[in-house]
Amino acid sequence: MLEHSGALYWTQLRHRLLGERTLYMLATEQGLARITWPEETMDALLRWRDRHAPGAGLIADAGRLAFYAEQLTAYLQGERQRFTLPLDLRGTPFQLAVWEELQRIPHGEARSYSQVAVSLGRPRAVRAVGTANGANPVPIVVPCHRVMGKNNELTGFRGGLSMKAALLRLEGVESFAVKGHARYQDC
Repeated sequence: MLEHSGALYWTQLRHRLLGERTLYMLATEQGLARITWPEETMDALLRWRDRHAPGAGLIADAGRLAFYAEQLTAYLQGERQRFTLPLDLRGTPFQLAVWEELQRIPHGEARSYSQVAVSLGRPRAVRAVGTANGANPVPIVVPCHRVMGKNNELTGFRGGLSMKAALLRLEGVESFAVKGHARYQDC
């Protein structure tokens, strides 16, 4: 939690890969802190603020977030493979470890939840890895879409399986099967 009620800055981004739907981005003075999925509204940023920075002002500032938006747009256009953005991630120590590990998965590759758990030295924490993956506050930049179920199955994804498949295809990953629950199919 922030120790002061400093400002939080936000902007929105639209791109054809997102179906021209709105994605919101929020940053603190320290770095990018939250990205929404297109089906999420501005309320997601307000909830993040209320939980992690109560009392902070929320200021629309496309100029301040232009650096973040440019890198994200370049990625969505297939022109960028790595992000060089400062991040301000807020989570439990385990979540932070998972999100750090996700950033080690190279562009164009995928890992299973169990592989991520093993790489963390916690081979039995597969479900906890899935939960932390789903709680990722800055999807795409911290590439939670690069994690699949066993046998290369797309099993669930907060942004919807069609979005996960689109991001994987953008990176050249084609060997996966969509097996997830129906609630994730058409997000």
